[in-house]
Amino acid sequence: MAKLTSKASRIRTHVRVRRKVKGTPERPRLAVNFSGQHIRAQVIDDVAGKTLVSAFTTEKSFGGGDVRPNVKGAEKIGKLVAERAKAKNIAQVVFDRGGFTYHGKVKALADAARQGGLQF
Repeated sequence: MAKLTSKASRIRTHVRVRRKVKGTPERPRLAVNFSGQHIRAQVIDDVAGKTLVSAFTTEKSFGGGDVRPNVKGAEKIGKLVAERAKAKNIAQVVFDRGGFTYHGKVKALADAARQGGLQF
């Protein structure tokens, strides 16, 4: 049997996690994604199929790509998504790490979102 690539392995893990993690109107899902150059975080209501809040490193209001996809950038995105969620009266979320290991950037984003007032 052929060895899985790291991306294929992450996707398999993500599919397995998504079987259990569902966002509801009362407790939407905070989904994170890290590409080689950018960080994305979205608060999603899976029942309605709508994105309620989002924060990306590519936004003009965020500096138009000035943020690096590292731990400091993840902290900034975590704080920003928490601020925007609080503005829409979202206090509790379910964290979806997207198949990524809960370490480094993922942990930094989660901790920053918690400090910003989100509970998960």
